[in-house]
Amino acid sequence: MRQFYFLLLLLGLSACSAPSTQQDMTAEQAADFDWQGHRGARGLLPENTVPAFLKALEFPQVKTLELDLAVSQDSLLVVTHEPWMSHHICSHPDGRAVTEAEEEELLLFQMPYAQIKTYDCGSRGNARFPQQTPMATYKPLLSEVVQAVNTYCSEHNRPKPRYNIEIKHDLVYDNVKAPRPLTFAKLVLAAIEDLGIKDQTCVQSFDMRPLQELHRLDPTVTTALLIDNPNGIQVNLDALGYTPDIYSPDYDMVTANVVDTAHEKGMKIIPWTVNDTTAIKALIGLGVDGIITDYPNKISAVINN
Repeated sequence: MRQFYFLLLLLGLSACSAPSTQQDMTAEQAADFDWQGHRGARGLLPENTVPAFLKALEFPQVKTLELDLAVSQDSLLVVTHEPWMSHHICSHPDGRAVTEAEEEELLLFQMPYAQIKTYDCGSRGNARFPQQTPMATYKPLLSEVVQAVNTYCSEHNRPKPRYNIEIKHDLVYDNVKAPRPLTFAKLVLAAIEDLGIKDQTCVQSFDMRPLQELHRLDPTVTTALLIDNPNGIQVNLDALGYTPDIYSPDYDMVTANVVDTAHEKGMKIIPWTVNDTTAIKALIGLGVDGIITDYPNKISAVINN
């Protein structure tokens, strides 16, 4: 299916007024481009873990660490894509692989963080990412990630990155798999203020409700609307009720018209999740403002030094 959409993207490019269907970057252009390490560097190390985020920082072009948040039973912000233990990557403390049937019993919102941390979500690797190096690791707290990143940047004389933090929420999650949107938004706002990263942070979500709550609490927080629907920019903005800083669609939805419309409305456009260098070059040719990728090691292949 991805290959089909990618062919459509290239066909669309050929019919649009893009400068090229494939375009490399100059080093100067790359300096202003927002390269984001998806879940750290999911293609290389276990996703949403401290090692994966530090791995992403090894690539100097990476400006932003993309990550996801859930909430534990004791109201701590846990870095994880699913608000449960995934049967694809996680193991019980005794080493048994989590089964699909067990996922609904292993909801992070129903588990204290001390228990969450005992699960290994790295040793089994990830079948979707054969280049990923398996290692024993766990779901960290947001505070732990920020502390580790700050230490790494200080020790390696590296500029601190930005954070693109996704609030993992859905209508069916309320008070079962996550707190209600207002509570979640308050937790995130308090955390980014306490950690001193508010000015480095964008908060994104597919669920519009936590974005709306966060915007009401503090309209100065940078936000991004994640999109996987075909409704179009204006319909989605009308539903959101305000214009976010960033419009972030699935990359196969990006056309020259989508890029132009987003820019006309004062939004940057940063598509997700792009792992093919040909597709990356095509999107650069359309004028996107950043790329979210699982493979930050591929960035250098599209930059002309």
